[in-house]
Amino acid sequence: MNFWEILLIAISMAMDAFAVCLGAGAQGTTSGRRPAFRMAFHFGLFQFLMPVVGWFAGTTIAQYITTYDHWIAFGLLAFVGGRMIWTAFHPEKEEEKADPSRGWTMVLLSIAVSIDALAVGLSLGLVGISVWYPAIVIGIVTALLSAIGLRIGNRLGEKFGRTMEIIGGIVLIGIGLRILLGHMLG
Repeated sequence: MNFWEILLIAISMAMDAFAVCLGAGAQGTTSGRRPAFRMAFHFGLFQFLMPVVGWFAGTTIAQYITTYDHWIAFGLLAFVGGRMIWTAFHPEKEEEKADPSRGWTMVLLSIAVSIDALAVGLSLGLVGISVWYPAIVIGIVTALLSAIGLRIGNRLGEKFGRTMEIIGGIVLIGIGLRILLGHMLG
């Protein structure tokens, strides 16, 4: 597998994280360097770790993971997206808006956007390709695209306010549906 193939895989794997960062940025609670670093770091780290876990897992547990991984990703993304939409329609709860770059929300989002990376690691193991180089590239590309997505989302959120927060929530739910339908329909 050459660098360009790995880069294309990395970019396609990072698109969910990029879209989540757009939505999180639009929410307006993740502006600044620290939240951007936290999100980019966690998404990049999880996108690096999941292929490694998938590669080590091998075919023994693949049948168990693929049965429900799409449901987990959908549930996590729908929950966070639903919360974003709810807070957009309830401005009186403004002080209660959670920063998605902190705590369990960050962990849940990191898992949700990287579950498909398990399958990539598994497939690399099945064809006998070492996982380390692709996993590093996937992690770095995801971190970079996450930071860019968050920055763009912040600017859109500043300009369009609650409308972008609603769109961000819808995007997260849409990503969850795409993952769910992609696994269910083939």
